[in-house]
Amino acid sequence: MIHIEGQAILTAAEMRAAEDAVIAGGVSVETLMDRAGTAIAAAVRRLAGTNEVLMLCGPGNNGGDGYVAARVLAEMGVSVRVAALSEPKTDAAKSARARWSGLVETLAEAMPAPILIDALFGTGLTRPLDSDTTSTPNRSPADAGAQLSSERSPNGLFWAPASAGERSVVECLHALANAAQLSIAVDLPSGLATDSGQALSTPPVFHLTLALGAVKPAHLLQPAARYCGQIRLLDIGVPTLSQAEVLKAPILPTPGPDSHKYTRGMVAIIAGTMSGAGDLAVLAAMRAGAGYVTLLGDSQGPPHALVRMPFSDHALANDRIGALVIGPGLGRDDTAKARLDAALSSGHPLIIDGDALRLLDPARIKALKAPVILTPHAGEFDALFGKSDTDKITRARDAATRANAIVVFKGADTVIAAPDGRVRIAQGASDWLSTAGTGDVLAGAIGAMLAARLDPIDAACAGVWLHGDAARRLGAAFIADDLAEALRSARAAP
Repeated sequence: MIHIEGQAILTAAEMRAAEDAVIAGGVSVETLMDRAGTAIAAAVRRLAGTNEVLMLCGPGNNGGDGYVAARVLAEMGVSVRVAALSEPKTDAAKSARARWSGLVETLAEAMPAPILIDALFGTGLTRPLDSDTTSTPNRSPADAGAQLSSERSPNGLFWAPASAGERSVVECLHALANAAQLSIAVDLPSGLATDSGQALSTPPVFHLTLALGAVKPAHLLQPAARYCGQIRLLDIGVPTLSQAEVLKAPILPTPGPDSHKYTRGMVAIIAGTMSGAGDLAVLAAMRAGAGYVTLLGDSQGPPHALVRMPFSDHALANDRIGALVIGPGLGRDDTAKARLDAALSSGHPLIIDGDALRLLDPARIKALKAPVILTPHAGEFDALFGKSDTDKITRARDAATRANAIVVFKGADTVIAAPDGRVRIAQGASDWLSTAGTGDVLAGAIGAMLAARLDPIDAACAGVWLHGDAARRLGAAFIADDLAEALRSARAAP
C-alpha cells in the first residue's frame, strides 16, 4: 500500500486509456485483474488478521477484482465469504468468478462479517445504485456490464430490488458496513462519480479505500472524499502520467550563514477597512518564514517585528517587495478600489484574496506581467469566473487559463491550478478550518512562499500545505490567530 502524496490523479477516461495502452502492449485484461485482486488480497490480509472477510462483488471488472482477491485470500488461509449483486457481465469477471470455488451468496441475504470489502462498483459509475432503469449507462470497461436491472438471474442473484419487500443495494451496503469492524472499498466506495466527486448514491463512510493503479478525483473532491476514509494506492503495473497530482510536502529554502531579511523575502500586505484581516495575513507571512513584512495602511499593535507604514505610492514602489498581498479585509469602497488599482500597477508579484477578487475581472488580471496568485473560496470564484456545474478541477483549470494566473480554489478540497494545465489537490483538510480569518492566514503564508522566490505554483502549493499542516497540528476548535501562530511549527517541521 502506497501513500498518495505526490501521486498522479487520473480521470476515468485517463485510467481507461492507461489500461488500454498496457493491454495493447500484450497484457491481458485477465492479467490486470489478477494483479489488482492479488494486491487487494495482500492489503486485506495485513489488516484482517484472523477475522472473517465478506467480499461484495459487482457485475463488472471491479467485482472481478473482488473474486480474485477472495480466491487469493482463501489460499492464504483467510476465512472468506462472497456475496454478489448479480452474475458477472464481462468476460474477465466471468473468468474470475469461475476460479472462485466457494459459495456465492446474494447481497440481500448476506450476513455481516468483521471485515467488509466493497468491490461492487469502482471507476466509471454514472448513476445511482438503485436507479430503476432498463437502459445501460455509460461506463468504463472496469465496470462494463453494470447495467441496472430488477431481473433475477437463474441462480437467484439480482441487481436491483425485485419487490418493495427487499432491501435496496444502498441499504444492504450500509447495514453490512455498519456491522463490520473494518470496511474497505476497492478503488472507490460504490455510488461515487469518479471525476466530479459527486455522490450518486450515499455510501457508508469507509475506513479505507484502496485506489487501483492511480488516485482518482473522487478520492479528493467533496463530497465523495468524505466517504473514502484513509486512501492507499495499489500498484497494478499500469504506468500513469498526469498533469494532476496529489499535493505533497514542499521542499522549502532555509536560511544559511549569508542570509538576511531581504534574502528570506519581503512581503507587503495592504490593509483595508477590516484591520484584523490584514493583521492575520501579516502574522501568517512572518510565521511562515518571511524575513521582512510590512503592513501598508492604518493599523497598530503587535507584533513589534512588523514594519507599519501608511499606504502610499512611495511605500508601494519599494523594489525589494517580493510579494504583495491585497484583499484580506480590503472592503469594496472607493479607497479599496484605488488601493487595488495601485497594487495592480505596481509590477510586484501579487496574491489577490478576499474583497479584491470581487473588484476585478479576469481580463484585467491576464494583462498583468508579474506573477499572480488568486485565492478564491467558492463564492468569490463564482463572482469572478461565473457559476458552473462542471467539476472543480476543470473549473480551476479553465479559470487559471482565462486569467493567466495561479488559481487556489479553496475549500475542503482545495484545487491549485496553473495556466499550463498543472493541477495539485490537497487532501484531508481539517473541518475546523471553517472559521473566520483562515483564508487571510493562507494569503499571508502564500505571500511568504512567493517572496522566497519559489515558482508561483510551488509557492501556492507550499502555502496550502503549510496551512493544512498547521491546522492538523492544532486539532479542534482553533481560531485563525492560533492557525497563524501554528505555521511556525509547520514551517520548522523536517
